[in-house]
Amino acid sequence: MMIVLLIACFGIALLSACSTKGSGGENAGAGGASQGTSAEPNKGDGKKVEIRYWRHDFAPEVQALQKMIQSFEAANPNITVKMEVIPYGDYETKIRTALAAGNAPDVIGLDGPTLAAYAHQGAVIPLDAYFEADGNKEDIAAPVLASLTYKDQIYAAPLNDASIGMFYNKKLFEKNDIELPSKDPNQAWTWEQVLQAAQKINDPANKVYGIDPGWGLGEGEGSTFVKLPFIWQAGGEILSPDGNEVKGYLDSPESKRALSFFSSLYNEYKVAPKEIPPEAFETGKLGIVVNGPWAISGFATSHPDFKLGEDWDIAPLWKDAKQVTPNGSWNMAITKDSKQPDAAWKFVNWVTGIEGAKFWYQETKNLPARLSTASAIPELTEYPMNIFVEQSSKFAHPRPVTPAYPVITTAISKLFADLGVSGRNVDEAVAEAVTAIDKALEKYR
Repeated sequence: MMIVLLIACFGIALLSACSTKGSGGENAGAGGASQGTSAEPNKGDGKKVEIRYWRHDFAPEVQALQKMIQSFEAANPNITVKMEVIPYGDYETKIRTALAAGNAPDVIGLDGPTLAAYAHQGAVIPLDAYFEADGNKEDIAAPVLASLTYKDQIYAAPLNDASIGMFYNKKLFEKNDIELPSKDPNQAWTWEQVLQAAQKINDPANKVYGIDPGWGLGEGEGSTFVKLPFIWQAGGEILSPDGNEVKGYLDSPESKRALSFFSSLYNEYKVAPKEIPPEAFETGKLGIVVNGPWAISGFATSHPDFKLGEDWDIAPLWKDAKQVTPNGSWNMAITKDSKQPDAAWKFVNWVTGIEGAKFWYQETKNLPARLSTASAIPELTEYPMNIFVEQSSKFAHPRPVTPAYPVITTAISKLFADLGVSGRNVDEAVAEAVTAIDKALEKYR
């Protein structure tokens, strides 16, 4: 299971010139040389420019980008793109250092939760005018666009989206005479149905457990991403709509009910193990987990005999008062230091635009952020990918878009961990988280 979780962390931590609208855009292919292009190269004014682009290391995506850079340069011979791939652990530090020194690259990869902090500091520029000109903004799923918007301006273009579903061990369900959940994205199980199934499966004496509801009890952004839906599903929120208040939201009755239910899985019903054995789901020791589409290929690689449809299956993420899933992933933004933002946008739009998004999915299998991609590629309308696609367009909820997000994710992650590990009093744990978040919000009010 750890292999899949590492893949998931990359997916989360798990975020064109081909437009037909076009000021300056061609309706050309965005992929590698094999896709080709029917458009004439854009010679512009003949002035040569170089675009510097930084992103974190993740081999499948880097390889796809190399192909897209090659095709972009072929169509735009006056623009050269120099991509620098930075180790994931050093990425944020290097970007912030470059921004402070005034020599940041033209384009950066930007994880969704960090957007507001960069926008608030003026480190990245608004892209609204570019989107209006030839960015096909209406083609981007509304929840994705919301995650890229800070103070009514758009600051990044999405590479892809992310979503999660309920993965279940089919053999354990059948062994315990549990009716299999629907694969219809609109027919999610309720919390109560999930709990009942977990109780039937749970057999700790034989080291078989009912559910891991949120990637264990560790802390970090991945943990926050998969656990926040509990609060939203109950009808709670983290912050007020304007992002300025946490009191009355995270500590609302709805939010507390969600947190109490999460805690009960570990401490009352004891269907969720506080320490998860390695690869428990894949080896038949865990009935239900939460995961994303990236895990499909992850399981196929790490456990080829553990087959989708035979040994395990996927259902939509569970629901309570509402059906809600998380969203947001990696994006591309143009920095304040760029001396050629128009050329930078041309490259960004080549990668993230309508044709680029299709190529990106075909190369990476990341959940698309554009509606046209989902409708153009048949497998995205079929099981299992249709579950994630429909959830992303119908039920997705962005994480709070605020420069205080680093404090929020730390506080939320700790809150869930405290409730699960020690069964801490919900009121006390929530009050501590509210205090920490409220203090961070003060400087931005």
